Amino acid sequence: MSNPKTVPCQYRTGRTLGSGTYAVVKEAVQITTGQYYACKVINKKLMEGREHMVRNEIAVLKKVSQGHRNIVTLHDYFETAHNLYLIFDLCSGGELFDRICAKGNYYEQDAADLLRTIMEAVQYIHECGIVHRDLKPENLIFRSKAEDADIMIADFGLSRVMDDKTLTMLTEVCGTPGYMAPEIFKKTGHGKPVDVWAMGVITYFLLCGYTPFDRDTQQQEMEAIIRGDYKFEPAEYWNPVSENARDFVRSCLTIDPRKRPTAADALKHPWLAETKKQGVSDPTTATGQADLLPTFQKAFNAKKTFRKAVLGVMASRRMATTFGANKDKAAALPFDLDALKKNAESEQIDEKRTVTYAHIDDPSSPRNPIDELKSKPLTSPGRAPAS
Repeated sequence: MSNPKTVPCQYRTGRTLGSGTYAVVKEAVQITTGQYYACKVINKKLMEGREHMVRNEIAVLKKVSQGHRNIVTLHDYFETAHNLYLIFDLCSGGELFDRICAKGNYYEQDAADLLRTIMEAVQYIHECGIVHRDLKPENLIFRSKAEDADIMIADFGLSRVMDDKTLTMLTEVCGTPGYMAPEIFKKTGHGKPVDVWAMGVITYFLLCGYTPFDRDTQQQEMEAIIRGDYKFEPAEYWNPVSENARDFVRSCLTIDPRKRPTAADALKHPWLAETKKQGVSDPTTATGQADLLPTFQKAFNAKKTFRKAVLGVMASRRMATTFGANKDKAAALPFDLDALKKNAESEQIDEKRTVTYAHIDDPSSPRNPIDELKSKPLTSPGRAPAS
């Protein structure tokens, strides 16, 4: 294998677009083409002992990138002395939450159309031998602000390549609590069915504006998930929703993963498969179907402030899980995470900076990033001049 080469950087980073669990996302422009991308910036110190997370994310995305229009594509990977950089499609259309709330109206058929598109992408991921493990509305983003923009599945940081021939089952506890399947909490082994469960939770949310296992504490939420304890209530939120939609939710939220439908099975359910308009009739609306937006916004706004606080806690807990048995580092995480992410965010790259670089799709590249990640720790310093 050729030695890694240090080359001039082909990108210039700009404004910060957002922050994930262990990375910040910045805008980046490809210097020679002027093409804009999203750049995931990861502090190497934050990944010490967890290099497998980035290695795994690249491995997953190499299997699914450019294979489906509703999956965010990984274009490049490179590193500097301090940070790792992953270059993705720039999706500027916003999150699913905001998109729905910005609409003038929102019907059950809209939800069914969205869910069908997402489930088709999930089916594709599963056919590629991938389980996502962190499907949730925050990871469903739109490619652009156009009304007909594609919805995209993003954030494959917790995904795994699964070999069906060996029937390998995953056992670590990971994901976002409210969307995690019972078998994850039970530690009985899990696989692709956890994504179908998460799709059931997402569907429930898209129909009423809150999640089915919402409880006062995370412990109560976990116990409710294990029992499959949820209801279609209060009535004011569910009266406008059809029995067909409720049956689809029930099928996805089957406690036993062996009896849960596959993504392919879910696409055959009448709620997704039928082309006729879904929903409860309401002659007062332009479509003749009940408008879900008033109750959706009411429920969503009531949880908005609470959700922001909870997401911060969940992010810390999710990262803490990756520390494994190193309890000292796990305990220190809440104090270090923000500082390390700010350090990653502060580094600017442009054509004056040299980086250790590989193009994911170029077979003539001096190295394959997957092989390189296996051959040396990600925390080893590259050569990059000072800014």
